[in-house]
Amino acid sequence: MARVVVLGAGAMGLAAAHRALALGHAVTLLEAAPEPGGMAAHFDLGGLSIERFYHFVCRSDHPTFELMEELGIGDTMRWRPTSMGCFTAGRLFDWGNPLALLRFPYLSWIEKLRYGLFAYVSVRRDRWDALENISARDWIERWCGRSVYERLWRPLFDLKFYEHADHISAAWIWTRIRRIGRSRRSLMQEELGYIEGGSQTLVDALMAAIRAAGGAVRLAEPALEVVVEDGRVTGVRTASAFHPADAVISTVPTPFVSRLVPSLPAASRAAYEAIRNIGVVCVVLKLARPVTRHFWVNVAEPDLPIPGIIEFSNLRPVGGESVVYVPYYMPAENPLWTRSDAAFLAEAFAAIRRINPQVAEGDLVASHVGRLRHAQPVCPPGFAAMIPPVQTPVTGLQIADTCFYYPEDRGIAESIRLGDTMARAIVMPKGPGEAA
Repeated sequence: MARVVVLGAGAMGLAAAHRALALGHAVTLLEAAPEPGGMAAHFDLGGLSIERFYHFVCRSDHPTFELMEELGIGDTMRWRPTSMGCFTAGRLFDWGNPLALLRFPYLSWIEKLRYGLFAYVSVRRDRWDALENISARDWIERWCGRSVYERLWRPLFDLKFYEHADHISAAWIWTRIRRIGRSRRSLMQEELGYIEGGSQTLVDALMAAIRAAGGAVRLAEPALEVVVEDGRVTGVRTASAFHPADAVISTVPTPFVSRLVPSLPAASRAAYEAIRNIGVVCVVLKLARPVTRHFWVNVAEPDLPIPGIIEFSNLRPVGGESVVYVPYYMPAENPLWTRSDAAFLAEAFAAIRRINPQVAEGDLVASHVGRLRHAQPVCPPGFAAMIPPVQTPVTGLQIADTCFYYPEDRGIAESIRLGDTMARAIVMPKGPGEAA
């Protein structure tokens, strides 16, 4: 049995701790926040328990389904038909199916044909190596033409990646298109899933399983240093304790790694430091009336400062009211990052009223503004070669965060898959008399 310390109680850390305990290891789970869950954690929005950052489930998310069955909560999975919209030229259009594409008035017939072929091939293809070294912009323009990119894609890229917008991996964008495209009831009908009670249901089940198996959970206890002696991890130091370890699994964001593990070789630290991250300011609104009938709406309007909205209540029913997420992605170094919560809230609500002028000031029931400095890795062409190995040069130390899902995007299923993989890779310590 190895003594294992897991850093971070997001979905990946929880999955790693759960699997390590099931394999017979002794586990201590350290989390800097006062509650587990990471980006999947809930908060109270006017009496409603809801995720800080929206999550949904696709039909291909098999690691999630398998873990839920293992935890005895498989019957809490729910599926619902959903749809997409596009707000452009002052109007809300249906989007995301062949009929909507044919009816869209701002593309020529040849552009519609090229766009439809692009979407079809993207959903059908299984390999991404041919897309790894080209940018999403070049890839989309090659298939659809520059005018399609400028109208439908550039506004989204510019408002999510800013100065990085022209240098995002085509492979990364492709996996997003494929994942959603394969979660459909039919050609015309998208279908997404949610967990009854929200992501907190899964977080609570994992926490209960970890504690029942004898795992030690230390919330509000951030790791200060992963201690290394003679090239081998020996434990983790916090402000209040030293936790001995034969193995450490770190799931904290890569920007923290160099400070957390000062004993790493210089080349390893440089590799982590080369990975850029985008932050997110997420405005969550609880409204007395719906904004649209869609789960998500892309916004391609030059004078609107948001790339889209997610009307989460059109996936998970929340008791007659509407819950809308308005995410502002941006580098934390951007001057806009320092704006007040009130400024973001006012701007987001004004954008909602542009999309649906029937939404009135009095319809705002509750609101919340959450910030996460390291929310989204920036994945340029060739990103796969930039990602360090999960197993570090330090014996017993594994490191991964959401960028290690590449080319997949962030998601609970990928967190579970990688957490499980790292737990299974733990090497048992040598006993007395065993050869090194």
